[in-house]
Amino acid sequence: MAKVHAEILELFSRESELRAQMGDRSQALVVDRHGRPQSRPPNPAVREIITAARRLDEQLAAEQKRLIDSWLPPPRRHEMPPGRFMAISKRTFVARSAATVVALDFPHVARAAKPPRIKIGQIGTAHPHAGGKMTSMRKLPETYEIVGLVEPDEERRRSSKNSKTWRGLKFMTQEQLLNTRGLQAVAVETAVRDLVPAAMSCIKAGKHIHLDKPAGPSMSACRALHAAANERKLTIQMGYMLRYNPAFQLLFQMAHDGWLGPITELSAMMGKKGGDSMRKQLAEFEGGGMFELACHIIDAMVTVLGKPDKITAHNRRSYPKKDSFADNQMAVYDYPHAIATIRCNHLDPFGFPRRFFNVTGELGSVFINPLEPPKMRIALDRPRGKFKKGFQDVSLPKLTDRYMEEFIDLAKVIRGEKKLAWDSEHDLAVHEAVLLGSGMKLD
Repeated sequence: MAKVHAEILELFSRESELRAQMGDRSQALVVDRHGRPQSRPPNPAVREIITAARRLDEQLAAEQKRLIDSWLPPPRRHEMPPGRFMAISKRTFVARSAATVVALDFPHVARAAKPPRIKIGQIGTAHPHAGGKMTSMRKLPETYEIVGLVEPDEERRRSSKNSKTWRGLKFMTQEQLLNTRGLQAVAVETAVRDLVPAAMSCIKAGKHIHLDKPAGPSMSACRALHAAANERKLTIQMGYMLRYNPAFQLLFQMAHDGWLGPITELSAMMGKKGGDSMRKQLAEFEGGGMFELACHIIDAMVTVLGKPDKITAHNRRSYPKKDSFADNQMAVYDYPHAIATIRCNHLDPFGFPRRFFNVTGELGSVFINPLEPPKMRIALDRPRGKFKKGFQDVSLPKLTDRYMEEFIDLAKVIRGEKKLAWDSEHDLAVHEAVLLGSGMKLD
């Protein structure tokens, strides 16, 4: 599939060059005797490229369909409860490449069908994910118009201007960004302590937001933020990065469809080796790494099991003479029929490859390890869809961009094409589970 993808991109590049050589006349419209617009026939060289692109596009679509069909039968979207998780759908590339073929044949029709770009800005460069989020947005130039970047810290602003990630962006104040004509959304990527205050300013200004994790140290402030957004009918998309991971998408669907039976056990871990600088930074919060990092897997846990009945936190500060950082943690989440354990270890030299998320039910199990790029193994007590009875590895699409699917989905929500699969009730349940699971208090 990667080879077909590369070939089709090469064809599109050749087509663009030919268009430029032919000049604007190749795109000009003529009218018939009734005044109706007609396209000029494409140049023969362009027609040849169109035919080749269509053939490659069909090959790509067939390969994509084979991969999706190997996962599950057609998803029963009408059974999906609102405000929970998403049904598995085909990735967006097939639709995009098909649309490109239409654009080659009928450029004026394709231009008319394109929705207007969404004006979006970003507040902050201090969050660990800030650069990645901007990079992903910049890969979607037909979807988003990035109007500006806010970075109040002068030193960070100066260093950002020399970075490829931020190069060419217009720096402005928060007030200037929020007063930009036509602005619809803001990605909030500040330091964790500043996330919710910045997000509240955006909501009060009437903007949808992508809010990175975790949603601050205060439960009451998080509740107030969601209340303000709901009152204004605005979307808060939390930046929990595993939501759009193909392994987790499949897990959510399997759990919802009952393939695993009543779930009895969930265990997960996220860790890394934290240096002195990271330890000092994360020691700002009593919840340590569980609060700042493991919130990703806590979000996935709540997606599968819902809000827990009881939460018990276990925190270890391994070097109290050095700092107050909680670097080795475990939380136990009790459910009516299940027990979930979440671990976070910032002393683990193999934290990234060891990251895992396992779910066991009375009818089957799912094992994801590592989380990125995901590898998935399942065990079923009977055949299900395209899967056989017993243990088997699952073929997953290659995860090429960690955050792009988040922004593709957000665009659909902003345009009114769908509702976000995770609502305020879910996000508040997650944040409470994050705070209590990391040993922090609710205010």
